[in-house]
Amino acid sequence: MNEHTARDVVLVRAIETTDQNKEILSDDDRLYASRSARELAQWRAADRKSEATGDDFLQQRAEQILKRLAERHPAFAGFLQQRAPLRALGWALPVIGLLLGAGLDRITDPHRVDLLSAPLLLIIAWNLLVYLGLLIWLFIPSKPRVPRRLKPPRKLPAVLSTALVNFATDWSQLSAKLTSARLSRTIHLSAAMFATGALLSLYARGLLSQYAAGWESTFLDAEQVHNLLTILFAPAVSLFHLQGFTLAEIDALRFPNTTAAGGGARWVHLYAATIVLLVVLPRLLLAAFAQWRAARLARHFPLDLEQPYFRKLNDAMGMAQGGTLRVLPYSFTVDEQRHRRLQKIASEMFGEQGRLMLRPSTAYGEMPQVSDDTEAAATAALFNLSATPEQENHGAFLDALTSAVPRGVTVLLDESAYLERMGPERLAERIALWQEFCRFHRTAATVVNLQAPA
Repeated sequence: MNEHTARDVVLVRAIETTDQNKEILSDDDRLYASRSARELAQWRAADRKSEATGDDFLQQRAEQILKRLAERHPAFAGFLQQRAPLRALGWALPVIGLLLGAGLDRITDPHRVDLLSAPLLLIIAWNLLVYLGLLIWLFIPSKPRVPRRLKPPRKLPAVLSTALVNFATDWSQLSAKLTSARLSRTIHLSAAMFATGALLSLYARGLLSQYAAGWESTFLDAEQVHNLLTILFAPAVSLFHLQGFTLAEIDALRFPNTTAAGGGARWVHLYAATIVLLVVLPRLLLAAFAQWRAARLARHFPLDLEQPYFRKLNDAMGMAQGGTLRVLPYSFTVDEQRHRRLQKIASEMFGEQGRLMLRPSTAYGEMPQVSDDTEAAATAALFNLSATPEQENHGAFLDALTSAVPRGVTVLLDESAYLERMGPERLAERIALWQEFCRFHRTAATVVNLQAPA
């Protein structure tokens, strides 16, 4: 599934899960979309002389639903046509970097090559610091970030506005790696273009002006400058076989001792070769790697289709082929009625051959004792919606569970006890609280009523 299809599928999932009361999408709308999508997926598969897949079905169904909503709500059609702002920045920032680099000589002396040129040394030093930071970053574990709360769009039904806000939060988390890769590509490419602009400007001015080479310093003597430049230019001298320099030459080039205007080209070449080796080439390689990552993620977007929502849809298409749903209750006693309902959910997810593996309930404050069992096609944590989500207990349980089961974990929220005790008045608020909590812990939440007739 590519990025575009995944985006539509996640958007439809946000709309359907938010629209619990069928205010904007009726049962007939959903059923019609499923039937049409199944037929379209099968026709297209027949054209390819292959079998229809769940991806084909989800793509066709998402297109059907989004098209219908766009026809009903013009503002929603405008939302669908919006383009990602990063796409324009991806082209604009490197161009801006090139222009800024080309203007660098405006803040330096245009008629001399300073051996201790602050702008050129800063370009090299800054990029070396960036490489060091990237190396350190590899060993720092990433932490989930709190999603930014967005304002709902105007001119849309309240349910649809809430669904778009939920989608924006979900998508920002799901596409975080893709966005990071694209951002890295743009930043590395912009840095390479900035350095390239500085070099082009340096050579362009050299065509029209005579550079006078030299250096000056209040605190450094000739020997220290010679040692510094020897280290700085060592890669360029070694790889490009450029002419080196002696301590006597450095001492002779100290301003204002020297009045010679010649020899500037030699130092321009040394600086240019050094910046190409230490800035331009590494940045281009990093940009190419980031582009490769972004293209790979865009072609094969990592969307977990084992979640109950997608399982139900695949079952509607006849794609489910049996499997085991492993359920881990947390501080939750599952009685006989709830057990039957969980078995029903397993059947809805995996078809008639779906099985339930109910694990003993984990006590409040304890961690799950579980491993990544390949027998379980899906793993779900079961919480009572009556409980208030707590970071140090429910959150720690979810984090431990997702670490133990890297194939993905979903969350089932039983609303039966909450409805019995509190009624439906504040149900939506409690569901929203739990859904945001689960998104923060990189899991998807599904609300179920385990007291409903199986």
